[in-house]
Amino acid sequence: MKIIDAHHHFWDPTINNHPWLRELPMIPFRYGDYSSIKSPYLPSHYAEETKDWDVIANITMEGEWTPDDPTGEAIWMQKLANQTGRPAAHVAQAWLDQPDLEYVLQVYSDLPIVRSVRHKPRANSEPGGPAGGMTEHAFRSGFSKLNDFNLMFDLQTPWWHLKEAIDMARLAPQVPIILNHAGLPSDRSERGLQDWRKALAAFAALPQTYVKISGLGLPDTPWLLENNAVIIQTCIDLFGPERAMFASNFPVDRLCGSFSNIYNGFDLASRHLSVLEREALFFKTAASVYNVEI
Repeated sequence: MKIIDAHHHFWDPTINNHPWLRELPMIPFRYGDYSSIKSPYLPSHYAEETKDWDVIANITMEGEWTPDDPTGEAIWMQKLANQTGRPAAHVAQAWLDQPDLEYVLQVYSDLPIVRSVRHKPRANSEPGGPAGGMTEHAFRSGFSKLNDFNLMFDLQTPWWHLKEAIDMARLAPQVPIILNHAGLPSDRSERGLQDWRKALAAFAALPQTYVKISGLGLPDTPWLLENNAVIIQTCIDLFGPERAMFASNFPVDRLCGSFSNIYNGFDLASRHLSVLEREALFFKTAASVYNVEI
């Protein structure tokens, strides 16, 4: 099966400023100790880890570059693409609530690999509590500007904030919203999965929404299909293969399993589908959404 990896990272913290990869103490992280991924991760490293798979293109995600230099990572990534042919597309950092947003988006409109932007909105650590960042006027105003620059929005937020995303989405229904990591279903209890599915179903009802089936690891637990099959199938059921895409989230998800471990899981989880449905999940949906030539 051909693959377009719809979400992973390149970084080099030895020369670039990613505070979470360079500074101590390390930040609290959903997979626990992440010291093993604080080293450079470049196209050569990615090629070695994916050598047993037919990865025809890849889409990189912003990696928490210092906000003092909001366009620096995308400019560096464009140079990397020019030199190596990878990535084919990039999701850039953009702080939707900052006064320099229009300047930043203009820079991105001049970088051929930038297709989308990400700003992780302020979120609660568990269901309940006060409203999150997507309710703030400045954030919503920034989101509404993306269509002016032909950019999409990659959303990483826990599922309990998806109601806020639905409300925000109506401000710019022409802007595609790609939900990262299946809405972060960390609670795998029966009640936790029921609540996650209900929130995801409401979000999937908006035609401008898509989902990345990625980042499914659990703390201190190897990546196992038995832990993730229900997540994968639910995403496919709610969005359909034409609005869902598989992704590795490497090198982050190397904390949970190898590239082959994860993609073998995707392969097994989708064996019951038709060839066309599997092609959509593995590469065609990503190609269409991120405008990657195949």
